[in-house]
Amino acid sequence: MAKAFTDVSRVVRESGLLRRTPWFYGMVGLALVLAIGGCVTGFVLLGDSWFQLLIAAALGIVFTQVAFLAHEADHRQVLASGPANDRLARILAVGVVGMSLSWWTSKHARHHSNPNKVGKDPDIEIDTISFIEEDAATARGVRRFITQRQGWFFFPLLLLEGLNLHALSVRHLFSRGPVKKRALEITLILARFAIFVAPIFIFLPVGMAFAFFGVQVAVFGLYMGASFAPNHKGMAIIAPDAKLDFFSKQVRTSRNIGGGWWATWLMGGLNYQIEHHLFPNMPRPALARAREIVKDQCDALNVPYTETTLWRSYAIVIDYLNRVGLAARDPFDCPMRAELRRA
Repeated sequence: MAKAFTDVSRVVRESGLLRRTPWFYGMVGLALVLAIGGCVTGFVLLGDSWFQLLIAAALGIVFTQVAFLAHEADHRQVLASGPANDRLARILAVGVVGMSLSWWTSKHARHHSNPNKVGKDPDIEIDTISFIEEDAATARGVRRFITQRQGWFFFPLLLLEGLNLHALSVRHLFSRGPVKKRALEITLILARFAIFVAPIFIFLPVGMAFAFFGVQVAVFGLYMGASFAPNHKGMAIIAPDAKLDFFSKQVRTSRNIGGGWWATWLMGGLNYQIEHHLFPNMPRPALARAREIVKDQCDALNVPYTETTLWRSYAIVIDYLNRVGLAARDPFDCPMRAELRRA
């Protein structure tokens, strides 16, 4: 099995699937510039109107698409050189989206190295939601109430994820430990505030301004979470002491989303999660072709290759989180007594 990735990698390289695709990312960049320009124009033309909330929702969608592009640049999928990709990723992530790239890169690199591995993957660490039963069993108070029903709470809670991502970024930038490009990222965050946030409160009534900001951040958080959640949640959890080869580890913990080109645009290429984890620097247009190569290898080696629809993946995530949440229930709470209380 250790040879599986070597074989797949050779075919992928010979097929030219790791070559940069500047034409594609040039079109994506142009589309995003036009989309932001359209939002700014709409904001100016609408003026003091509650229809501004539509612009806020549109900005939440556009910022998520920018975050997808920053994610790809951070993986060095976009430009020819590493430093150029790093600069682009930092400008997009920090200056446009408002998230610290140094924080995201550190967290995301650990996730890619050990997806769904207990104690190694930060994406399954407890953060209101518990992703493993051991964490759910420690829930107390309000968190316990949420954990017991966390599958149903998951998507509503994503409306707050945008605020959470911004807050974690700021906390990271002002933490005591070493932070890569700290001064530059703080400068970019402040510039973004001046360009994207301050005008909202300058040109709109204060109540409308807060509503605008709230809608934009809520849509951003929901869209981001709904795009990343289907990829690994509900897939195999790897024990801390388990040892798997690279190919098996990445394939068994990842889930693809079917749908073709529309899913690729909607999710910024994250729908090909298996291929992305095997080849993180592969450009988005090549992922569909790589899927065929990887799937053939999985079939030959009898390795489960998981792919489902977007809506089915959401149902799987909800069911998985609810099952994990059962660990937060009181073992001495009699189900019959609960039924009698409701009666």
